[in-house]
Amino acid sequence: MKKIKLIDIASARSGDKNNVCNIGVMARKPEYYAVLKEKLTVEKVKAHFGDLIKGKIERFEWEAIESLNFVCHEALDGGASRSLRMDTLGKNFASHLLRMEIEM
Repeated sequence: MKKIKLIDIASARSGDKNNVCNIGVMARKPEYYAVLKEKLTVEKVKAHFGDLIKGKIERFEWEAIESLNFVCHEALDGGASRSLRMDTLGKNFASHLLRMEIEM
């Protein structure tokens, strides 16, 4: 087993609606999708973001495009018009998640 960064096996995009951020994670190769499903759990994503995400996280699997989508509730400090964060729209959540380390 060795630790790698998620960016080595996946790409990601993120966006927002009000105080909810979603992060789409796409496997770089078909064989990496099984790794994503096993290693990228809601619990690990929640731990990685810590206090940035105050609400629940839901994970949806999209087999046809070998991707996972994480919907993060209460993640934007009230939303774009209320937040005092640097990233009020959640665009950096994907980059932050891709820095997560997983064991291969």
